[in-house]
Amino acid sequence: MAATVYRPATAPIADAPCEGLVCLELEDGSAYQGYSFGAPKSIAGELVFQTGMVGYPESVTDPSYRGQILVITFPLVGNYGVPSRETVDDLLKDLPAHFESNQIHIAGLVTASYAGEDFSHFLATSSLGTWLKEQGIPAMYGVDTRALTKRIREKGSMLGRMLLQKEDLAVSAPSLGVPGDWKPHFETIEWVNPNEKNLVAEVSIKEPKLYKPDEATALKHPSGRNLRILCLDVGMKYNQLRCFIKRGVEVLVCPWDYDFSKEEYDGLFISNGPGDPKVMDTTVEHISAALQKNNTPIFGICLGHQLLARAAGAKTVKLKFGNRGHNIPCTSMVTGKCHITSQNHGYAVDATTLPTGWQELFINANDGSNEGIMHVDRPHFSVQFHPESTPGPRDTEFLFDVFIQTVAKCTTDNTLLQKGVEFPGGTTEENERLHPRVDVKKVLVLGSGGLSIGQAGEFDYSGSQAIKALKEEGIYTVLINPNIATIQTSKGLADKVYFLPVNAEFVRKVIKYEQPDAIYCTFGGQTALSVGIQLKDEFEALGVKVLGTPIDTIITTEDRELFARSMESIGEKCAKSASASSVEEALNAVKDIGYPVIVRAAYALGGLGSGFANNEAELVDLCNKALAASPQVLVERSMKGWKEIEYEVVRDAQDNCITVCNMENFDPLGIHTGDSIVVAPSQTLSDEDYNMLRTTAVNVIRHLGVVGECNIQYALNPFSREYCIIEVNARLSRSSALASKATGYPLAFIAAKLGLGIPLKEIKNTVTKVTCACFEPSLDYVVVKMPRWDLKKFTRVSTQLGSSMKSVGEVMSIGRTFEEAIQKAIRAIDFHNLGFSESKGALMSVDDELQTPSDQRLFAIANAMHAGYTVDRIWELTKIDKWFLSKLKGLSNFAKDMTKLTANDVVGRPDLLLRAKQLGFCDRQLANFWDSNELAIRRMRLEAGITPFVKQIDTVAAEFPAFTNYLYLTYNASEHDVSFEDRGVMVLGSGVYRIGSSVEFDWCSVRAIRTLRESGFKTIMVNYNPETVSTDYDEADKLYFENINLETVLDVYQMEDATGVLGAMGGQTPNNIALPLLRAGVRVLGTSPEMIDTAENRYKFSRMLDRIGVDQPTWKELTSFDEAKAFCQKVSYPVLVRPSYVLSGAAMNTVYSEADLESYLQQAADVSPEHPVVITKYIENAKEIEMDAVAKDGKVVGHFISEHVENAGVHSGDATLILPPQDLEQTTIQRIEEATRKIGAALNVTGPFNIQFIAKDNDIKVIECNVRASRSFPFVSKVMGVDLIEMATKAIMGLPFVEYPAIDRPSGGVGVKVPQFSFSRLSGADPVLGVEMASTGEVASFGVDKYEAYLKALMSTGFKVPKKNILLSIGSYKDKKEMLPSVAKLSQMGYKLFATAGTADFLQEHDIPVQFLEVLAKEDDQKSEYSLTQHLANNMIDLYINLPSNNRYRRPANYISKGYQTRRMAVDYQIPLVTNVKNAKILVEAIARYRDMEIGERDYQTSHTPLQLSGQVNFTLQDSLSRPHSFKKAHVLSVEQYTRADLHLLFTVAEEMRLSVQRGNVMDILKGRMLATLFYEPSTRTSASFEAAMKRLGGEVISIATQHSSVQKGETLQDTLRTLACYADAIVLRHPDETCVDVAKKYSPVPVVNAGNGSREHPTQAFLDLFTVREELGTVQGLTFTFVGDLRYGRPVHSLVYLLRHYSGVKVQLVSPKGLELPTDVRQQLVKAGQLLCESETLTPEILGKTDVLYCTRVQKERFPSEAEYEKVKGSYRIDNQTLKHAKSKMAIMHPLPRNEEIAEEVDFDQRAAYFRQMRYGLYCRMALLALVMSG
Repeated sequence: MAATVYRPATAPIADAPCEGLVCLELEDGSAYQGYSFGAPKSIAGELVFQTGMVGYPESVTDPSYRGQILVITFPLVGNYGVPSRETVDDLLKDLPAHFESNQIHIAGLVTASYAGEDFSHFLATSSLGTWLKEQGIPAMYGVDTRALTKRIREKGSMLGRMLLQKEDLAVSAPSLGVPGDWKPHFETIEWVNPNEKNLVAEVSIKEPKLYKPDEATALKHPSGRNLRILCLDVGMKYNQLRCFIKRGVEVLVCPWDYDFSKEEYDGLFISNGPGDPKVMDTTVEHISAALQKNNTPIFGICLGHQLLARAAGAKTVKLKFGNRGHNIPCTSMVTGKCHITSQNHGYAVDATTLPTGWQELFINANDGSNEGIMHVDRPHFSVQFHPESTPGPRDTEFLFDVFIQTVAKCTTDNTLLQKGVEFPGGTTEENERLHPRVDVKKVLVLGSGGLSIGQAGEFDYSGSQAIKALKEEGIYTVLINPNIATIQTSKGLADKVYFLPVNAEFVRKVIKYEQPDAIYCTFGGQTALSVGIQLKDEFEALGVKVLGTPIDTIITTEDRELFARSMESIGEKCAKSASASSVEEALNAVKDIGYPVIVRAAYALGGLGSGFANNEAELVDLCNKALAASPQVLVERSMKGWKEIEYEVVRDAQDNCITVCNMENFDPLGIHTGDSIVVAPSQTLSDEDYNMLRTTAVNVIRHLGVVGECNIQYALNPFSREYCIIEVNARLSRSSALASKATGYPLAFIAAKLGLGIPLKEIKNTVTKVTCACFEPSLDYVVVKMPRWDLKKFTRVSTQLGSSMKSVGEVMSIGRTFEEAIQKAIRAIDFHNLGFSESKGALMSVDDELQTPSDQRLFAIANAMHAGYTVDRIWELTKIDKWFLSKLKGLSNFAKDMTKLTANDVVGRPDLLLRAKQLGFCDRQLANFWDSNELAIRRMRLEAGITPFVKQIDTVAAEFPAFTNYLYLTYNASEHDVSFEDRGVMVLGSGVYRIGSSVEFDWCSVRAIRTLRESGFKTIMVNYNPETVSTDYDEADKLYFENINLETVLDVYQMEDATGVLGAMGGQTPNNIALPLLRAGVRVLGTSPEMIDTAENRYKFSRMLDRIGVDQPTWKELTSFDEAKAFCQKVSYPVLVRPSYVLSGAAMNTVYSEADLESYLQQAADVSPEHPVVITKYIENAKEIEMDAVAKDGKVVGHFISEHVENAGVHSGDATLILPPQDLEQTTIQRIEEATRKIGAALNVTGPFNIQFIAKDNDIKVIECNVRASRSFPFVSKVMGVDLIEMATKAIMGLPFVEYPAIDRPSGGVGVKVPQFSFSRLSGADPVLGVEMASTGEVASFGVDKYEAYLKALMSTGFKVPKKNILLSIGSYKDKKEMLPSVAKLSQMGYKLFATAGTADFLQEHDIPVQFLEVLAKEDDQKSEYSLTQHLANNMIDLYINLPSNNRYRRPANYISKGYQTRRMAVDYQIPLVTNVKNAKILVEAIARYRDMEIGERDYQTSHTPLQLSGQVNFTLQDSLSRPHSFKKAHVLSVEQYTRADLHLLFTVAEEMRLSVQRGNVMDILKGRMLATLFYEPSTRTSASFEAAMKRLGGEVISIATQHSSVQKGETLQDTLRTLACYADAIVLRHPDETCVDVAKKYSPVPVVNAGNGSREHPTQAFLDLFTVREELGTVQGLTFTFVGDLRYGRPVHSLVYLLRHYSGVKVQLVSPKGLELPTDVRQQLVKAGQLLCESETLTPEILGKTDVLYCTRVQKERFPSEAEYEKVKGSYRIDNQTLKHAKSKMAIMHPLPRNEEIAEEVDFDQRAAYFRQMRYGLYCRMALLALVMSG
C-alpha cells in the first residue's frame, strides 16, 4: 500500500515571501508537507510531541530535547516572538535571561500555523523564524499536528526527517503541496536515531564552574562559608540554577562524567538531560559511590531521577511516546495531594525494581507510572517532573526549599543523614481525616430565575450539570427556579422543582417545608449568592449545611474593601482607589495612586459623571463636575488599554487546585467582559506571563478558601509585567460556561462533586474515561466568544460599551486558526453577517467608533482597514493587541485581492479556493467577491475536493484516546477524527440567544433529542451557543459545535449521510434555511418547508386564510405616502405600520393619526416601490390568545390555549400568559380550535405550530402562525404535564404516540408566565411595552387562582410588593376610569397614594385621598416637597404605576417627555414600575388577596377537555370544483377569456393539488375520465406534464402521434378533433397554425386546451408562470417583470403580458434583439395599461437592478433572416453569475424550458433560479385546470 502524502494543512502566511516547502517523512512512510520558516536545510531525528500551550522559547532551548524533532500540538506558534538573546540574567550574570540554555537544542520544529513577523510582546526583539535561522535549526508550519500526534500516540515515538524542497524545482501552487511521487522534489538524508548517541556529552558543561548567590541573601555553613550544592550537569536547564541561586546557596556545576568525590559540598543535585539513562554508566558509578558514603542529601530531577534510581539498583524503561506537557497530574504518596507538573521525558523508572529502603514518592495520576522516589531512612529523593518548570506551572517549586532546608539541617546535625526527607503538607491519612466526604441525603439547589442581561442561559447549563452530578451520587435533589423555559426545571432532572421566587423569604419557606440537609448557592448566579448571603446566619438553625464555597468567602469577594484587604494580606494587589468628598482630598489621593486615573461619582447610576484624567487640570475639572452630581467621588487607577485576562480555577476540599482555562479579551480593559470578544486560550502571553498569573490565581483561591469553581479577572499592563486583580467570582459564571464548552471540561459537574468533599483526583475525566479530573486541559484549537447585542429593539438606548454589560447572548466558535474561528463567530452572531468584511451600515465616523467602542466596533475595524488604516493607527485608537489586528488585516487584504477576480478566474485555481476556506471565508462571502452564488461556489469547491475536516475536542490535545463526540469543522487539517456510520437525525439548535429567541428553544431542542434517543435513533446536534444544555456533549450522540447556516448544515448532512434534518425545534434560525435546504436535496423532517414559506410570506398566508375562511385583520402593502393615507382613512386609525421586510415586531409601530403616520414614515423609511410598508388595522382593546398545537399530516393531535393578560398590541413575548385561560368564553375557545384545525390542515402540518389570535366580542382573527415550536411550548407543556415537543417529535418521526393524552396535573390551580426585563442594564432605554419585544427572559409560578400565581411570578422577576407609598400617573381618561376601582382598593388597604396633576385631580373628584407630585424645573426640583423626582431619588416610593397615554409611535431621541424621565428614574433607582393597565389591575387585585403566601402542593386543573375529533374531510376542494365557474366543461383557448377571479380560483385549487401530492394521497377526482393529447409540433414537456397531471387525478390519457396518424393521409383538423371527441372527455392541442383555436372552438364537442397555437399564445404556460411567481415571491402585485430574448415568437410571453393587466402596480421591461421585439398589438396592451417601464436591446445593470422576475426565452437560429444576424446577438442575453451580481437578492429567474445557452448552468445553484421549480408548479397548475375543466 502506498504511504499517505498530506498536502499543507493551513494557508501560507500572507504578504511573506515563500521560503519553500518541507516534507516531514516518518519511518512508516507517511509524509506531511508544509512551509519552511526556519533554517533552509534538511535534518533527521526522533519525532516527539509536546502539549503545552505556551513556552516555545523555553522548550526549544531545553537540553532534554537534544536531537528531537519537536511537534507542538497547540496550533498557533510564534505569537509573542522571541525575547533578546543578549539580555543577561540578574542572578546568573553571564547566562541569558530568557532561555533554558545558550542554544537551541531541538533538531527541528513542526507546528500547525505560525505567526510570521506579526508577533506581539513587549520583550520580543525578533520572530521565532529569525532566531531559528540564526541558530541553523529548520522549522515547518502547515502540518495537521493533531493528526501527527495521534499517529505518534498510536505507534509510539518514531524517527522522522524534515526534507527541504530542492531549489530548482519550484511548485506552482505551494498550498496544494506536491501530490503523488514527491521524493524527486525534495532533498534526501540518512535517518538518525539520537538515542544511540551519548547526547549528554554533547550538552553538558565542559569543566566545573561556580555560581555564587547575592551576599545579602546567602545561606551559611556553620563554618561560615556559603552553603554549596554540587550539581551534576547532565543537560541542566538554567532555571534549576536560578531556583538554587535565588534561595541563597552557591552551586558548583560539574560535567556529566566528573569524579566529584574529592570536592567539598553540602548537597548533591543531579539535573535533567536528554537521551537514554542506560548509556550513562560512568555517571551512575559516581552517584552510587555518593549513595554508599551518604555524606550529604541528594536530589535529582528528570534524567537525574532516572540516574539516581539506576545508581540505587533499579531499572528504567522506554515509554511508548513519553510525557511532554505542562498539565500532568502527579499524586504525592506522602500527603495524598495531587500536583500539576511540567514534564519532558521519554524514559521512566520501573517502580517494581526499587530495592529495599526505597519507595515511590510521586505517581502519575493518569497512567500510574512512577514520578518520584525517596529513601526511607536517608535524605535522598528525586522526581521525574520539572519542579523548576519553565515552561509550565510552578506548583512544585517548593521541592527546592525542601532540599535546601534538608541540606542546611544536615550541616548542623549529621544524625539527620540517617533519616528520610520531611515533606510539608501532612500525611494522606491526616488530610483525609481533616476533610471527610460530606454525608447528605437531600440537597436544595438555588437556580437563577428568569434570563436577564448579565445572567442568562449559562445557569441553565451549570445548574443542569450540578443536578446531574448530585443524581450520580444518589442524592435527592430539590430545585427552586421559576424559570419555566429551561431544561433545568424539566422532569427527569431534579427530584422536585419549585417554581417560586429565588429570594430569602421563599427559600426559607421551602427549607422549612422540605427540610434538606444542605444547600448549594453557587449555581444560580448573583440571585442565588445574594440569598445565601441574606440567610447566612439562619442556615445552621434551619439544619442546613452550605456546600461548596463558604458564604464568608463569597462575602469577601463581593465587597470591594474586604477583598482589597484580603488580597493585600497575601501581597497581591487590586486596582488602587480612594474616595474623596472635595477636590483637595482627590488631589491628595492621586499622589498615592498615580496618573492616569478614572473618576466616578459615587451613588450615581449609569456611570453618571465619570471620566478619565491624565493630569491635575483634567482631574480638577472632572471632580468639580462629579461633585455637583454627588457628595463623593471615587478616584481609581486607570488601566484603560491594559489587557484583560481571566482564569477559571478549581479547588477541592483537600486543597488540590488547578486552572482549567485561561482567556484573553480581544478588547482591552474598560469594556465589561460580557461585552468583550474573548479568545481562549490566551494568544499573546508568554510562559512567564501565563504562569505568573496562574500562580497568583492558585494562591488567591487557596487563600480565600473556595471549594468548587471560580473565576479570577486580571488587568495586565501590556508593556511590563505589572498586573492587578480586578475581581474574583466565587461561583459559576458566564465565563465558566464558556470555559466548559471551550475545553470540554465539565466545570459545573465537577464543582458540584467537589462541594460534597470528593477530591479531584478521584473524579474521572468524562471525556477520556481513562485520565482523572485533576488536570489542566490542553487545547489544540482556538476558541472565540462573541457577544450579541439587540440594542435596536429599544428606544433611546445608549449603544456605547463600557463597564455595564448590555449583550443578551453570545456565540462561541472553534477553529484551528484565529482567522477561522473569528470569521465563524461573526457569522454566528447574525444571519446577515458573512464574515470579517466592511459593512455598509450607518456607522459613526470610523475614528469615533474605534475610540468609543459600541456594538458596531468590529465592523468599524473592518471599515477602517478597508479604507487603508494601518494596524498601528488602529492600535493607537483601540489598544486592541496588534497580534489580533494583524490577523484581521490579513483577512481584509485577502478580501480586497479576491474582489478583483471572478468565478471564472478561480475555476482553475483550487489553491485560491482552499486558501480562502482555510482563512475562514464562507461560500456566500466568496460568491460575493467573485460575482457568483453560494451553491455554485459550493459545487466548485466539491469538484476540487475541498471539504472541511471533523475534529474532536478531547481536553488532552490527542495525547490520550478520547471517547468524545464533541466535534467542530475545520479546513486547517488533513484528516477526520471520527468515522461516519451513524446516519443520525440532525437536530438544529436555536443558535444565539437574543430578544425573541432564547432558552425556550434550547428546551425544545433538548427535549427533541432526548425523545429521539429514547426511541432508538442516533442523533446529531448542531448548535453554537455556549450557554446551552444542547451543547453539552452528553446530550446527543454527536455534537457539532458549528454554525447553523446552509453551508455548514449541508457539509455535516453530507458527511454524516444523515437520515434527515429536524429544524422545527430551534426557533427562527433553522426556519430561515429550511427552504434552501430542501432545494439543495436535504430531507427536511416535519412540515414541508414550502408550507413554512406559505405561513411566513404574508401574501401566501393571507390568501390561504381567505381560502379556508379564517378571518385576519385588514392589511395592505403600500408604496407611497398617498396610498398609505388613503388606506388608513378607509380602515380608520389606529393602525400598525412596519417596513415590509421584517418579522417579529422589528421596527413596528402603532400609529394613531395622520400626522403621526407622516412623521413615522419620514423617520422609519422613505416609502417607495423599493421600500414598501405594510399597514394593518390595529384592533384596540382586543384580547390576545396563544394557541400551541401539534399536528400530524395536517390533523391536530394535541393543543393548549393560553390567554394574555395585556390587550393585543403588546408583543406576545412580553405578555403575561395564563393557563388554563380564565376569562375566555366557550364560543371563543371553540372558534379558535376550529380555526386551528383549518390552518393545520391547509398547511399540512406535521410537528409543532403556534398561532396567535386576537378576539373581540367573540370574533376571532389570526395575527400570525409559526410553523415551528414557539416560545410558549415549555410553559404549556410543564403547566399541563403534557410534553408537546415529545409528541411533536414522535409525530415527525412516524413513531406511535397518544393523541390528546390525559392531562397530568391535579384539578384547580393556574400557571402564570411573566416576562423578565433587563431595562436597568440598558441605560436610557424607555421601559414601556409595545409591539416590539423587549424582555430577555421569563418566569412562571402556580397558584390557587391567577392572582396568586401572578404575584409569585412577578416577585420571581425581582418585583417587591409595596410597603406603603404608591405613585400613580395615568395618561388617558379611559385608563383612569378603568383603574378607578383598583385605586380605591389600594386606598382601602391603607396605602399612601401620590399622583401627578391630572391623575390627582381625577382621584380627588372621586373622593380618594392622594398627595400631588410634579416634575418641576431644575432649580425648584431639589427641595420641593412636591418634587416627583426627589421622591423617586430618595426611595420614598415603593411602586410607580405609570400608564402612558396611547403609546405613540417612537419619537426621535431628543424628545424627552416627563413621563419618560420618571419611568427611566424608577428603573435606575430600582423602584417597581408598571406601565400597562391590565397588569396594574391584576397586580392590585393580587396584592389585596394575597398578603402572605404559603407554599404547598399546588392543585392544577383544566377548565375543559379538548374534544376528540373524528377524521376531518377537506370540503374546500369539493366546493371549488362543484361551484359554477368559467372553466367548467369549457374550452381553454386564450388567456383573454379569464378574469382575476378565475385565476384566483385556478391557483387556489392548484394549492390544494400541491398539498395532495405532498401527502402522497391518491386522488380519484377524474377517475374514469379520458384525456387525448394531440401535438402537431414536437413536445416532451407540455405533453408529459398533462399526462402526469391526468394520471395523478386518477384519469387516463391517449396520446396521438400526429406524424403517423391520419393527418398524413390528409385528414383535416376538424375531423381529427371530432373523432377524438368520441373517445376522450377533453383534448390538449398544439398546432403551428394560429387559427387552429377557431377551428377547435367551432367543431370540437368536448373542451379543448390550447397547448400553443403557432407563435400566438400558450395559456397554460402563462397560468403556471403566474402561479410560480406567486409561490416564489408571495404576490404578483407591484412586481417588475423583465422579459428577455425572442419576444416576437415567444408565445408564453404574449399570454403572460395579457394576464399581468389584472395585477396592480406591475411594471414590464422588454429586452430583445432587433427584429424580435414584442408584436405591436401586445406592446399596445402594455402601453394602455401603463405598465411599460422601458425597452432595450441590451440587458443593462440598471434594468436588472429593478427586476423582480427575470423571464428568459430561447433565441432560435431559424427566426433570423441570416446566420450573420443570429451570430450578432447569439450570446448577448446569456444570464450567468456575472450578470446576476447586479440583481436583487430576492427575485426569481424563469424560463419555460428547454433552454439552449440563455442561462448558464452555474445559475442553477442560485436560490433565485426558479425554472425547474416552475415545472413542478406547472404540474399542480395543470392538475387544477384539468380538474376544473373535466370534473363534475
